[in-house]
Amino acid sequence: MTAITSASALTEQLAAGERPVLLDVRWQLGGPHGRPDYLAGHLPGAVYVDLDTELAGPPGESGRHPLPDPEVFASAVRRAGVRADRPVVVYDGGQGWAAARAWWLLRWAGHPDVRVLDGGLAAWDGPLEKGEVTPEQGDFVPRPGALPVLDADGAAELARRGVLLDARAAERYSGEVEPIDPVGGHIPGAVSAPTAQNVAPAPAPATGPGEGEAAPLLRSPDELRARFAALGVREGGEVGVYCGSGVSAAHEILALAEAGFDAALYPGSWSEWSADPDRPVATGPEPG
Repeated sequence: MTAITSASALTEQLAAGERPVLLDVRWQLGGPHGRPDYLAGHLPGAVYVDLDTELAGPPGESGRHPLPDPEVFASAVRRAGVRADRPVVVYDGGQGWAAARAWWLLRWAGHPDVRVLDGGLAAWDGPLEKGEVTPEQGDFVPRPGALPVLDADGAAELARRGVLLDARAAERYSGEVEPIDPVGGHIPGAVSAPTAQNVAPAPAPATGPGEGEAAPLLRSPDELRARFAALGVREGGEVGVYCGSGVSAAHEILALAEAGFDAALYPGSWSEWSADPDRPVATGPEPG
């Protein structure tokens, strides 16, 4: 089953009377907070979910966006109306990272039918609704473990025996630039695979909230398959992904899923790895 849905497919689904649970997960690293934008206009019936407090635990030794406490996450998604027998569509402002984090968490928690709106709000040309939405309480009971995760030691080992993808920008991977974490560089043996290269700009809709902006749409499965194959990913091989704090890496895992590859997430990512001075750090571009 595909991990994404297009704006046109969602429009048809809604017109046919099908009502997936819609989650608005607009978020930007460093702010501003997404709730004011949500209140100003969101997909009809969508409920806002906060990435920093509901889709992640408090920052600390486990990184900036560790996995949330299961009870906090369960409460948040049930408040948003998530049910075990009802499809879920998640979206953000268009980058796709936050929506992919929500998609990954719900799939990891055992929900069978979750998709990301390709291009997010920027791709939507339908009507918007203002203000808060209070849906009927959901009944979804998270059962974590449906998708694989890595800890720091597991990520280091996978870099030696399989393919560990670093989803950050290339200059952060090389250590040339590090705007957030205490040390620049990458996990030894990891392969640079910036998440931004999984999407291709698309024309903005003629009308609607994304007018004048490009909606970054995920590349086709064939393009993604070719990209990951060039990075060493093979069918049946072990693949792991990390980024700065486990958010953009979720988008890389979504892209891998569209290409037909399973991958494990290292939730602590570089924010956890670089905080431990005893862990080795590699710098510079990849050989060759």
